[in-house]
Amino acid sequence: MADHKKLTLPELAAKKAAGEKLAMVAVGEAMSAAWAERAGIDIIGIGDSLGMTLHGHENTLSITVDQMIMHALAVRRGAPNTFTLMSMPYGSYATPDIAVQNALKMMKESGVDALKLQMGREGAHIIRAVADAGVPIMSHVGLLPHKVHLMGGFKMQGRTAEAAMDIVANAKAIEAAGAIGVEIEAMPYEVGKAVDKAVSIFTFSIGAGSAGTCQLLNGYDLLGAFDSFKPKFAKRYANMAEIATQAFSDYIAEVRTGAFPDQDHSYQMNAEEITRFQAMLEGDDTQ
Repeated sequence: MADHKKLTLPELAAKKAAGEKLAMVAVGEAMSAAWAERAGIDIIGIGDSLGMTLHGHENTLSITVDQMIMHALAVRRGAPNTFTLMSMPYGSYATPDIAVQNALKMMKESGVDALKLQMGREGAHIIRAVADAGVPIMSHVGLLPHKVHLMGGFKMQGRTAEAAMDIVANAKAIEAAGAIGVEIEAMPYEVGKAVDKAVSIFTFSIGAGSAGTCQLLNGYDLLGAFDSFKPKFAKRYANMAEIATQAFSDYIAEVRTGAFPDQDHSYQMNAEEITRFQAMLEGDDTQ
């Protein structure tokens, strides 16, 4: 959209206070980012889920800081007028010093508007260190992909009242540590709603029903481009994997039968020049 205006952090806070609903997608390259901005998306997340969708890893743990920056730069080129939130990858915020060093690097080199890590009460001191360094930082409650092994897989969280209360406590600790937002992932709506109500900072959810100011979907799930598996909460608005596979299949068939390339898809030379060219070839003793 030519008139697409990038949101600011104060505007995100104001929209949370006003109860407005925003839409967010996670993509990792320029083409999808451009499509999303053209459609009027509010926020683009550059999540390390791209390790799975774009790099073919079985989880998010293998992606590096430099890879995240590279993907963020591509997204920024595709969607220069959209607020961008980038995930800090696994291991990049293990201690306060490591977290601050990497957060500053990622902000300086990527051009994104904010960062996100995945810690609760146990990492409040790390969140605080990054926030105190002047980095707009968000965090994460519920299903934490960086703890996929500890959690026994990509599973719903907050199944019991005690577990739900623990999630709410983590959200409160995240806000108290200086974060400007929190992601709410893979939990019953009632738990997600309690998290949203418990904090005044910006909230966005994926797999928590309609809880939160903003809804997040992975763009490659939304498009039906990533079809290795489908999370329960992912709605497919298209089936690009099927369309693309059929297109490749049609291309292969036409190449093998000689139907492609045809005259419409080939460059043409003036007939007179072809005649002259052929005469030159016949008179060239090196042929």
